[in-house]
Amino acid sequence: MDPLSEVLSLLKPRSYLTAGFDAGGPWALALDDLAGRIKCYAVVRGSCWLTLEGGEPVQVRESACFVLPTGRTAVIGSDPDVEPARASDVLDPDRSGQVVTYNGGGDVYLVGSRFEVASPHAEVLLRTLPPLMLVETLGDRTRLRWSIDLMMEEFRQARPGSDLVAQHLAHMMLVQALRLYLSIRSGDEVGWFAALADPQISAALAAVHADPAHPWTVQELAALVGMSRTTFAERFRARAGETPIAYLTRWRMMLAGEKLRHSDDTIARIASSLGYVSEHAFNTAFKRVMGTPPRRYARSTASTR
Repeated sequence: MDPLSEVLSLLKPRSYLTAGFDAGGPWALALDDLAGRIKCYAVVRGSCWLTLEGGEPVQVRESACFVLPTGRTAVIGSDPDVEPARASDVLDPDRSGQVVTYNGGGDVYLVGSRFEVASPHAEVLLRTLPPLMLVETLGDRTRLRWSIDLMMEEFRQARPGSDLVAQHLAHMMLVQALRLYLSIRSGDEVGWFAALADPQISAALAAVHADPAHPWTVQELAALVGMSRTTFAERFRARAGETPIAYLTRWRMMLAGEKLRHSDDTIARIASSLGYVSEHAFNTAFKRVMGTPPRRYARSTASTR
């Protein structure tokens, strides 16, 4: 798989709640339910304001789609100055597949989903993403708009199976929004998404993901993407926030963690499958990156299989 598909597969986003939201008048909600979750919503009528913890208010206009991937508390409302209510206090947690009317409705209408992230690596992966990703759904963004329009239709008609169809559309909406953000992200961002948006660095990431067991060197990756070793190393660190070898090691350990959780492979076999000729070297790297030895990690996650 390509790096974006592979990381999303590792996160295992599960659509926990897919719904419409129709609000009116002065209103504000503190989104206090974002820990370990990704929120992806589109404004299909009206506009609203979104304020992340520690950030400035951002207006989200009609036809815009936003993704909140990092779990930081946020406030959404008609105006940044409205005192927010806690979303967990006023919204039914079992409202999936429904349109919720709040404060009379009529002014702003959103559709989207909240995704549960099942992977134990979620915090490590999500903290490399921007706290807010905002994209437009008009113009050449027809695929994203298509999934949003179909989701609205499912809510309106409430046919048999609508809830399941809406959840599948929500996954498509999330992937399309992430794709679009990759194409417009600003050049001063740092993290995994910033690295993925750089064509040459992205090519290096694709090579690492395609064959994580290969004994990659900085020189080999640089040659692969047509750059000098020094220039490649500097740009990779500037984009990703870590060195190429640090990224390779972290990715290997995440794959190892999945194998420890979901397979019966021995540690020696897992180490070998990821390019380690010494089980000791693998154990040392795993403990450094994951914070615990592989055997203890396997025991602590056994109950989640």
